Amino acid sequence: MNAQGARRVGITGLGFITSIGNDRVAVERSLRELRHGFEPHVFFPGHEVPVKVAGTIKGFDTRSTHFAEWRWPERYTLTREMLRSLPPHGLHAYCAMEQLIADGRLTADELTAEDTGLFTGSAGSPFLQRHFLTPLHDTHGERVFPLGIVSAVAGTLNFNLGAHYGIRGAVCGFTSACASTAHAIGYGYDEIKLGRLRRVLVVGGEDLTAETTYSFHGMRALSRNPDPDTASRPFDAGRDGFVGTGGSVALLLEDIEIADARGAPVYAEMVGWGQSADGYNLAIPEPTGRGLAVAMRRAMASAELTPGEVDYVNAHATSTPAGDVAELHALRAVFGAVGHRPAISSTKALTGHGLSMASVMETGFCALALAGQFIPGQGHLVNPDPACAGLNLPRETLNQAPRIVLKNSSGFGGSNVVLVLRRWLRSMT
Repeated sequence: MNAQGARRVGITGLGFITSIGNDRVAVERSLRELRHGFEPHVFFPGHEVPVKVAGTIKGFDTRSTHFAEWRWPERYTLTREMLRSLPPHGLHAYCAMEQLIADGRLTADELTAEDTGLFTGSAGSPFLQRHFLTPLHDTHGERVFPLGIVSAVAGTLNFNLGAHYGIRGAVCGFTSACASTAHAIGYGYDEIKLGRLRRVLVVGGEDLTAETTYSFHGMRALSRNPDPDTASRPFDAGRDGFVGTGGSVALLLEDIEIADARGAPVYAEMVGWGQSADGYNLAIPEPTGRGLAVAMRRAMASAELTPGEVDYVNAHATSTPAGDVAELHALRAVFGAVGHRPAISSTKALTGHGLSMASVMETGFCALALAGQFIPGQGHLVNPDPACAGLNLPRETLNQAPRIVLKNSSGFGGSNVVLVLRRWLRSMT
């Protein structure tokens, strides 16, 4: 605690299995160089479909419904007992967790302590669910997979990771669509500030499969652009939808005083958050961005900051026509009113949209930017949407050290969450 007795919360460990890299060093390099992770991708082998690009996870093969046929990097060791209850993104989550534990210098005793919690976000695995339910119906209930539920439903990361790592402080899953892991981070921050927990591991993951990703084609939300170099282009006038991705990211929130005492890295300090709801439509954001603007203002008020103090906003922008414009209106409402122009970019131009894992992934990116003293540029922005007028969207990565960063997230039903991060300064402890 500081002199006033308030606990300070830091990001003290990271793990990445993403389209732009499978470890912290590779991810930071991609962010600095604006290197994307897109490749041609076949969702239905042998069939021609309009969506042809995805943010693929290199070094893994989880196309089979049976874990015995999966492939992953040799550095990770998984037993058959653990694999048999994992979905594809559960494998990625385990690998991200192993990175986080090493990076955060966590011991087994610290993981299993009663003041360590685990908060997760994922949509489950419709891919495995279909595999399990089809024979259930075909045999009229005669064939039922014993681990079908725990490996396929939305709580699968809670069940598997919580049990495997012996988490005792708290285990909870969040399901607010693309804002899920932002909620997990926000409530994890509150648990530490309130003194209920000392640390919270936040993990998000999603399958990159037809069932999870291609389903969005029915909403006309996916890009049909077959060019990996231009398919994901948030804020560009030529955007036509998002590009899907999967994988997993793990992030450690911790009382900074405790983390610092045991020599853990402190990438950034979290200083507040805010949320709101649009109350408008189950799938479309409120067009003026009113709800997101409310969440941004609440987040800054929570952190006792003004809009003029924000250096960088990591936008939610997914590259959909309606969603990007609504966020642009919200940004203008918050910052234009005070004449401030923070740098703004959406790193989904590089990764694609990770759905419920997007927030934890991009919060991890913000932590790297704060620690590494750079601001990711807006990749693939060629012809800005007219709604970008007056806003600062740098097209190249800036070698500038941000002090205050906002991370915006929005999900179905109008769930808006904004997190506030600050560069950690030891002199402030």
